Amino acid sequence: MINRIRTVRKERGWTLADLAEACDPPTTAQTIGRLETGMRTLSVKWMERIGAALGVDPDILVRSEQNDTAQVVAVLKDGGAEALEDPHDAMLATELGGDGPLMVLTVEASVGEYRSGDQLWLRQVDPADSGRAINRDVLVPRPGGRFAFGRLIDRRGSLVGLLPPGHGEKQMVVDDPAWIGVAEMLVRRL
Repeated sequence: MINRIRTVRKERGWTLADLAEACDPPTTAQTIGRLETGMRTLSVKWMERIGAALGVDPDILVRSEQNDTAQVVAVLKDGGAEALEDPHDAMLATELGGDGPLMVLTVEASVGEYRSGDQLWLRQVDPADSGRAINRDVLVPRPGGRFAFGRLIDRRGSLVGLLPPGHGEKQMVVDDPAWIGVAEMLVRRL
Protein backbone atom coordinates (compact mmCIF):
# COMPACT_ATOMS: atom_id res chain seq x y z
CA MET A 1 0.00 0.00 0.00
CA ILE A 2 1.37 3.42 -0.94
CA ASN A 3 1.52 5.59 2.15
CA ARG A 4 2.72 8.98 3.36
CA ILE A 5 4.58 7.91 6.51
CA ARG A 6 7.98 8.97 5.14
CA THR A 7 6.62 12.34 3.96
CA VAL A 8 5.04 13.16 7.33
CA ARG A 9 8.09 11.86 9.24
CA LYS A 10 10.50 14.00 7.19
CA GLU A 11 8.24 17.07 7.55
CA ARG A 12 8.82 16.71 11.30
CA GLY A 13 12.58 16.23 10.80
CA TRP A 14 12.48 12.77 12.38
CA THR A 15 14.66 9.79 11.56
CA LEU A 16 13.35 6.24 11.34
CA ALA A 17 14.74 5.66 14.84
CA ASP A 18 12.95 8.76 16.20
CA LEU A 19 9.60 7.52 14.92
CA ALA A 20 10.24 3.96 16.12
CA GLU A 21 10.99 5.26 19.63
CA ALA A 22 7.90 7.52 19.66
CA CYS A 23 5.57 4.59 18.93
CA ASP A 24 3.70 3.06 21.87
CA PRO A 25 5.00 0.46 22.44
CA PRO A 26 8.34 1.35 20.79
CA THR A 27 9.38 -0.60 17.72
CA THR A 28 12.49 -0.77 15.53
CA ALA A 29 13.68 1.60 12.83
CA GLN A 30 13.80 -1.40 10.49
CA THR A 31 10.08 -2.06 11.03
CA ILE A 32 9.20 1.58 10.33
CA GLY A 33 11.32 1.46 7.17
CA ARG A 34 9.50 -1.65 5.96
CA LEU A 35 6.12 -0.04 6.64
CA GLU A 36 7.16 3.11 4.73
CA THR A 37 8.28 1.16 1.68
CA GLY A 38 5.37 -1.29 1.64
CA MET A 39 7.60 -4.28 2.41
CA ARG A 40 5.40 -4.83 5.46
CA THR A 41 1.61 -4.47 5.47
CA LEU A 42 0.36 -1.20 6.93
CA SER A 43 -2.56 -2.44 9.02
CA VAL A 44 -5.09 -0.22 10.74
CA LYS A 45 -3.34 -0.97 14.05
CA TRP A 46 0.01 0.21 12.66
CA MET A 47 -1.64 3.31 11.18
CA GLU A 48 -3.08 4.17 14.61
CA ARG A 49 0.28 3.63 16.38
CA ILE A 50 2.26 5.66 13.86
CA GLY A 51 -0.42 8.36 13.59
CA ALA A 52 -0.42 8.78 17.39
CA ALA A 53 3.40 8.95 17.44
CA LEU A 54 3.44 11.61 14.70
CA GLY A 55 0.47 13.47 16.20
CA VAL A 56 -1.67 13.15 13.05
CA ASP A 57 -4.97 11.55 12.15
CA PRO A 58 -4.08 7.98 11.03
CA ASP A 59 -5.97 8.28 7.74
CA ILE A 60 -3.66 11.13 6.66
CA LEU A 61 -0.96 8.47 6.34
CA VAL A 62 -2.72 7.01 3.29
CA ARG A 63 -4.65 10.01 1.96
CA SER A 64 -3.34 12.23 -0.79
CA GLU A 65 -3.67 15.92 0.00
CA GLN A 66 -3.94 16.65 -3.73
CA ASN A 67 -7.32 14.93 -4.19
CA ASP A 68 -10.56 15.36 -2.30
CA THR A 69 -11.45 12.34 -0.20
CA ALA A 70 -14.07 10.13 -1.82
CA GLN A 71 -17.40 10.15 -0.01
CA VAL A 72 -19.67 7.21 0.75
CA VAL A 73 -22.95 8.70 -0.47
CA ALA A 74 -25.28 5.74 -0.97
CA VAL A 75 -25.94 2.15 0.02
CA LEU A 76 -27.31 -0.65 -2.18
CA LYS A 77 -30.11 -2.61 -0.53
CA ASP A 78 -32.69 -5.16 -1.65
CA GLY A 79 -34.98 -2.33 -2.80
CA GLY A 80 -32.27 -0.43 -4.68
CA ALA A 81 -29.76 2.31 -3.99
CA GLU A 82 -30.55 4.68 -1.14
CA ALA A 83 -28.88 7.91 -0.11
CA LEU A 84 -27.08 8.05 3.20
CA GLU A 85 -28.39 10.72 5.54
CA ASP A 86 -24.84 11.38 6.70
CA PRO A 87 -22.27 10.88 3.89
CA HIS A 88 -18.77 10.15 5.20
CA ASP A 89 -15.23 9.62 3.98
CA ALA A 90 -14.63 6.29 2.28
CA MET A 91 -12.55 3.80 4.23
CA LEU A 92 -10.07 3.08 1.44
CA ALA A 93 -7.93 5.90 0.10
CA THR A 94 -6.68 5.58 -3.44
CA GLU A 95 -4.97 7.49 -6.19
CA LEU A 96 -7.35 6.91 -9.08
CA GLY A 97 -6.49 9.35 -11.82
CA GLY A 98 -9.13 11.21 -13.78
CA ASP A 99 -11.37 14.24 -13.77
CA GLY A 100 -14.38 14.68 -11.55
CA PRO A 101 -14.92 13.86 -7.90
CA LEU A 102 -14.95 10.29 -6.62
CA MET A 103 -17.79 8.81 -4.59
CA VAL A 104 -18.46 5.38 -3.15
CA LEU A 105 -21.51 3.11 -3.12
CA THR A 106 -21.39 0.46 -0.41
CA VAL A 107 -23.26 -2.80 -0.96
CA GLU A 108 -25.28 -4.01 2.02
CA ALA A 109 -27.24 -6.82 0.34
CA SER A 110 -25.90 -9.00 -2.48
CA VAL A 111 -27.48 -7.88 -5.74
CA GLY A 112 -26.51 -9.18 -9.19
CA GLU A 113 -22.72 -9.45 -9.36
CA TYR A 114 -22.22 -7.34 -6.23
CA ARG A 115 -21.73 -8.93 -2.81
CA SER A 116 -22.49 -7.64 0.65
CA GLY A 117 -19.49 -5.65 1.87
CA ASP A 118 -18.36 -4.50 -1.60
CA GLN A 119 -17.47 -0.88 -2.26
CA LEU A 120 -18.05 0.46 -5.75
CA TRP A 121 -15.98 3.55 -6.52
CA LEU A 122 -17.59 5.89 -9.03
CA ARG A 123 -16.39 8.97 -10.92
CA GLN A 124 -18.87 11.84 -11.21
CA VAL A 125 -19.34 13.00 -14.81
CA ASP A 126 -21.58 15.51 -16.50
CA PRO A 127 -24.68 13.89 -18.09
CA ALA A 128 -23.61 15.40 -21.41
CA ASP A 129 -20.62 13.02 -21.29
CA SER A 130 -22.78 9.96 -20.65
CA GLY A 131 -21.86 8.42 -24.00
CA ARG A 132 -18.67 7.06 -22.43
CA ALA A 133 -20.76 5.43 -19.71
CA ILE A 134 -23.10 3.38 -21.92
CA ASN A 135 -23.11 -0.28 -20.80
CA ARG A 136 -21.34 0.62 -17.54
CA ASP A 137 -22.78 0.53 -14.03
CA VAL A 138 -23.75 3.99 -12.82
CA LEU A 139 -25.29 5.79 -9.86
CA VAL A 140 -27.73 8.57 -10.77
CA PRO A 141 -29.37 11.05 -8.37
CA ARG A 142 -33.16 11.19 -8.34
CA PRO A 143 -35.50 13.76 -6.80
CA GLY A 144 -36.00 13.68 -3.04
CA GLY A 145 -32.43 12.67 -2.17
CA ARG A 146 -32.78 9.21 -3.69
CA PHE A 147 -30.57 7.38 -6.17
CA ALA A 148 -30.97 4.96 -9.05
CA PHE A 149 -28.27 2.34 -9.64
CA GLY A 150 -27.82 0.07 -12.63
CA ARG A 151 -26.34 -0.44 -16.07
CA LEU A 152 -26.67 2.67 -18.27
CA ILE A 153 -28.45 1.34 -21.34
CA ASP A 154 -30.00 4.41 -22.95
CA ARG A 155 -29.76 8.18 -23.15
CA ARG A 156 -32.36 10.23 -25.04
CA GLY A 157 -32.36 13.97 -24.54
CA SER A 158 -32.60 14.55 -20.82
CA LEU A 159 -33.75 10.96 -20.08
CA VAL A 160 -31.32 8.34 -18.77
CA GLY A 161 -32.31 4.63 -18.86
CA LEU A 162 -30.85 2.21 -16.31
CA LEU A 163 -31.21 -1.56 -15.97
CA PRO A 164 -30.90 -2.46 -12.25
CA PRO A 165 -28.69 -5.41 -11.25
CA GLY A 166 -30.39 -8.70 -10.51
CA HIS A 167 -32.84 -10.85 -12.41
CA GLY A 168 -36.21 -9.67 -13.70
CA GLU A 169 -35.74 -6.00 -12.84
CA LYS A 170 -37.51 -3.36 -14.93
CA GLN A 171 -35.75 -0.47 -16.58
CA MET A 172 -35.64 2.78 -14.57
CA VAL A 173 -35.73 6.16 -16.27
CA VAL A 174 -34.36 9.30 -14.65
CA ASP A 175 -35.13 12.70 -16.14
CA ASP A 176 -32.36 15.30 -16.25
CA PRO A 177 -29.96 14.03 -13.55
CA ALA A 178 -27.50 16.59 -12.17
CA TRP A 179 -24.61 14.12 -12.63
CA ILE A 180 -23.84 10.48 -13.36
CA GLY A 181 -21.46 8.44 -11.19
CA VAL A 182 -19.65 5.96 -13.46
CA ALA A 183 -18.22 2.82 -11.84
CA GLU A 184 -14.41 2.75 -11.96
CA MET A 185 -13.29 0.32 -9.30
CA LEU A 186 -14.76 -2.50 -7.23
CA VAL A 187 -13.27 -3.07 -3.78
CA ARG A 188 -14.08 -6.48 -2.33
CA ARG A 189 -12.75 -7.70 0.95
CA LEU A 190 -11.08 -11.08 0.83
